[in-house]
Amino acid sequence: MEDTIVAVATTIGKSSINVIRLSGKDAISIANKIFSRDITKFKSHTINYGYILEGNEKVDEVFLSIFLSPKSFTMEDVIEISMHGGPTSVNKVMELLLSNGARMAEPGEFLKRAFLNGRIDLTQAEAVSDLINAQTEGSRKMALKGIDKTIYNVINGLKEKVLSLIANIEVNIDYPEYEDAVVVTKEMINDTNKEIKNKIEELLNNSKKGLLVKNGLKIVIVGKPNVGKSSILNALLNENKAIVTDIKGTTRDIIEGSLMLEGIKIDILDTAGIRKTTDVVESIGVERSIEAINDADLVLFVVDSNEGWNNEDKEILAKLSNKEILVIYNKNDLKENYNVKELDKYNNISLSSFDNDKIEKLKKKITEIFDLNNITKSNYAYISNARQISLLNKCLEIIDDIDQAIKNEYEIDLIEIDVKRLWECLSDITGESSNEDLLNEIFSKFCLGK
Repeated sequence: MEDTIVAVATTIGKSSINVIRLSGKDAISIANKIFSRDITKFKSHTINYGYILEGNEKVDEVFLSIFLSPKSFTMEDVIEISMHGGPTSVNKVMELLLSNGARMAEPGEFLKRAFLNGRIDLTQAEAVSDLINAQTEGSRKMALKGIDKTIYNVINGLKEKVLSLIANIEVNIDYPEYEDAVVVTKEMINDTNKEIKNKIEELLNNSKKGLLVKNGLKIVIVGKPNVGKSSILNALLNENKAIVTDIKGTTRDIIEGSLMLEGIKIDILDTAGIRKTTDVVESIGVERSIEAINDADLVLFVVDSNEGWNNEDKEILAKLSNKEILVIYNKNDLKENYNVKELDKYNNISLSSFDNDKIEKLKKKITEIFDLNNITKSNYAYISNARQISLLNKCLEIIDDIDQAIKNEYEIDLIEIDVKRLWECLSDITGESSNEDLLNEIFSKFCLGK
């Protein structure tokens, strides 16, 4: 990290302002070569007015912010140049900085330096990515919980328990003559193991809520042709998104829309009616409908209350195995209180897509199925990062290995090997023991100026 890096921290284009960021040991001297005032005399954390110069010619009128090490985002000397928007000025200033000794930053390199210099841990870095990509108020709040070290503190608390256990085992093995040392028994290891396991299982259970807040819900509407799927989609979205006719097979491809329920983004897909058909275009639509079912968090299985239950419906139901299903008895304005005993085991609701009150009840039913009310009333301290979830599952596997070693009456010094593995796995979550390839993979997903 000897190089001084530079990148545009804002989107280049027509705008009122653009920001260029420099970080590294030569940031001040490089910027000083092209600024109209002596930067070396500026105090840290100040904003200073001046001009960017190429020789004696003015390039742009700017504000220059200075942050001296170690009190900066990267813990290095950092310069931020706020200049007029527009690609011409930005490109010119970047050209001057690069020609005076700076290097173009790699994607995410500012954030990576903040991590490597101890400014943030890996959970905070990943939370920054989540904050940048947050599409809902809930995902924003959840990302901030990661940035303010809420997740780190939970994982670090578990690490401290494991480390304390390792330290006591080491003392017992290396210094058995110490009378004041805590004698570590298999029962003590077992108790600590259970405590950590319970906490990790709690984190993983809550991670399902976190993934829901972060990614939203994907709901797919399925059923045979002409049961009212498109009408339900339009009613849920409160717009004429899909074409509705009495002709079977009108919907031939997937139509998507989205809405918000209790702060959670809901993506709804209206699919082609599933049936056997010789029409080439319609058959492609049917295949896509079946593919969409596989990715769905919830399937709205629409049954025509007026026409009744038949073999086509049964064939569709057979394709919905292992999926969360909400049966919709549609067109109940034509035939009320219709139901099918075969579907009684599923959540169900009767409605007419023309009845706004019934559509609101459908939204409420979806909210109840996924407990959206309680999720959005929580403190949002959820883990939703795939890497972190994977490592927590790996920790559970190691905990099971420790349990088995205790049951097999292994010696404590052998059990300690797995206890150390558990500590290392927890350390991988916060980044203390992550390898360079992994770090490069994580930080490469950020934009250049981050």
